[in-house]
Amino acid sequence: MTDSPEQAYDPGDVAVIGMSLRAPGARTKEQFWDNLVHGRESVSFLEKDDIHVDETLIHSPFYVRACGVLDTYDKFDPSVFGISDRMAAAMTPENRLFLESAWETLEDGGYDPDRLTAEIGMYGANNPQTAALYSSPPDRVSVGPEAIEASLAWSPDTMTSNALYYMGLTGEAVTVAAVCAGFHYAVHLACQSLLLGQTDMAVAGGAMVRLPHPRGHLWEENRILSKDGHCRPFDANGTGTALSSGVVTVLLKPLAEAVADRDHIYAVVKGSAVNNNGVSAMAYGLAQPERLSACIAAAMEVGGVAPDTVSLYEANGLGLPMTDELEVHAASMAFGKQTATASIGGVKGNVGHGGVVSGGFGAIKAALALAHKKLPATINLTEVNPDLDFPSTPFVPQRETADWDPEAGIRRAGITSIGGGGYNAHLVLEEPPTLAERAPEAEGRPRLATLSALDDEALAQQRARLREWLIADPGLRLDDICFSLNLGRKVMDRRWAAVVRSRAELIDALSDDSPGGPAVATGAAPRVDTGSFRRSDHGIVRSGEDAESLSDLAAAWVNGERVDFGSLHRGEASHRVPLPTYPFRPRRFWRTDW
Repeated sequence: MTDSPEQAYDPGDVAVIGMSLRAPGARTKEQFWDNLVHGRESVSFLEKDDIHVDETLIHSPFYVRACGVLDTYDKFDPSVFGISDRMAAAMTPENRLFLESAWETLEDGGYDPDRLTAEIGMYGANNPQTAALYSSPPDRVSVGPEAIEASLAWSPDTMTSNALYYMGLTGEAVTVAAVCAGFHYAVHLACQSLLLGQTDMAVAGGAMVRLPHPRGHLWEENRILSKDGHCRPFDANGTGTALSSGVVTVLLKPLAEAVADRDHIYAVVKGSAVNNNGVSAMAYGLAQPERLSACIAAAMEVGGVAPDTVSLYEANGLGLPMTDELEVHAASMAFGKQTATASIGGVKGNVGHGGVVSGGFGAIKAALALAHKKLPATINLTEVNPDLDFPSTPFVPQRETADWDPEAGIRRAGITSIGGGGYNAHLVLEEPPTLAERAPEAEGRPRLATLSALDDEALAQQRARLREWLIADPGLRLDDICFSLNLGRKVMDRRWAAVVRSRAELIDALSDDSPGGPAVATGAAPRVDTGSFRRSDHGIVRSGEDAESLSDLAAAWVNGERVDFGSLHRGEASHRVPLPTYPFRPRRFWRTDW
């Protein structure tokens, strides 16, 4: 484990510094983690009237009315990105979800796209079938501006370039097609670009919306879809999985740079590998143990990771005995002959099979497990499949949520993703480095905390959410909070600012019933003489070090002045910390014709 930030980090290590997730039963990664540690199943069992498919399917005795429902699949907040309603309706649901998720990932990492001058790589996987089912645009004779605009909004290829464009960023844009291994492939390509120096930071992820939505599936014996809608990884009575939708993105940066930039680090990507079964597959679409084993081993070798130091294996885990047996056999070959050294888990029991984001659900589970030092239970596992022969493998099924105390002295996780068509992918994650101790925060120093939004309602939501967040996490330092808010959020028209000397003062200022005190807001802030401020290339600079000068700066900013926030934090050792992201106000957008 790393002892200090001065250590020379492995040049192949990549830090995960931001994350965003929407999954069945969870609109945020925090809700997702809470569902995991409490063993909740988020697959819904639908009423007949809620299913939008052919009537003959619903009445089939083999139709299973189960689905991992994404409740925001048809909603979007275009105003944040300056997108018209007409364009919002033309964009496919996956284009919209990926854009909002990429925004949240940057904010979670503490970065404002308007203040980034770096090259940002954008890598994402989606499902081309979704675009085809979302009212395909006509085959136009003209290729004029309107036709081109509609095509770029709808096309699955432009999901990542749209994200760069609407967030005002530049860098690589790569939309990945690797079926259910898409998330892992996106992360693998992003890491390669970062390590080659082609990009400075990268957003990688995927979006999946199954259409029509919601819908169930037809059960067929020995196929991957469950007979009763429940996914039972590693269970003797498993019959497969349910289908689900979601979106996952992560923000990546080379580890040494992340430490130097004082980023919050959830986990470290030690290694990644991809391959394909090709002609050697036992059957097209099934895992081929030797090829999958080679992929898992390659990811560990790339990261210089010994198999006996990996104490969590997050499996693809479809919950079908045949596929589970193939995967456990492949992973056992990659790990070697040691026994009972790694927990094995499967998130599909909680959320079903999310297609191109299924690996993302597993990766976020593993990253949060590393951050929280806890192993969530694999649910729906009541009778372990004896054919898996776990006692002779390196793995022990994680049947109860437990603290993560590895014998190797360091926490590492391997996450496998398998895609139909022979796609194999594996990631190795490690817990974040232990950073040097910081001196306690100086008491009584006045600090500026800022929030902004497009309108007053969203601004009120931000205040309420931040207040709840600070109450729930008493370990957050005020200097880190202010640093993250002032430099890590896009500045919008409606603004709120407070000059405070403690967390308690900030929590009080954020309260709806706060009597004013240190806080000022758009429309209520006093006017100040801006001629008294010095100016830099980035805006006005406070005129002194006392609380009064900071209050004047806050009032000027709330009234529309551009402020050089970097000067407020120059010379500090403040760190970026995760805080609530922008409260999107989604509306329904759905195109039925062109």
